[in-house]
Amino acid sequence: MIVLLFLLLWRIPVVQFDFANERYYLSETEFQLQWIHSVEKEEWLEFYERNGDMLLLTETKFKTYGAGVPSDGEIISSEDGFVHMKINRPYKEMNLTVSQNAQTTITTAKKNIPLYTYTEDYGFVTITVEYLNLWEYVRGNKL
Repeated sequence: MIVLLFLLLWRIPVVQFDFANERYYLSETEFQLQWIHSVEKEEWLEFYERNGDMLLLTETKFKTYGAGVPSDGEIISSEDGFVHMKINRPYKEMNLTVSQNAQTTITTAKKNIPLYTYTEDYGFVTITVEYLNLWEYVRGNKL
């Protein structure tokens, strides 16, 4: 009985990826979102942390200034050919368009997850922090 109550009442935070017909869960607290910029054709990376019920964009990294470059970030010194910016901007929800062309990918310490393989080309995904019962997480789709 205690185990059943534990499974029903214990809630764990996850990052939820909501595609049109499916939901996937990521238990890691940190991840990178990366893609190829449509104009500059260069790799762009954003670093996120799960922070309570929010996603926190901590840093972004890109090679060239152009469309979409933040104007309010603090530039971090680096020598890897990328411009690094400290951002620290919270998001309750992120809405992405995912494409094969942009190679939209999530990277964690353990794996690379090509989001563009989970939906049709130029499909949408909503990313949020959710709290799931342990049994929901165990039965759910994990990335």
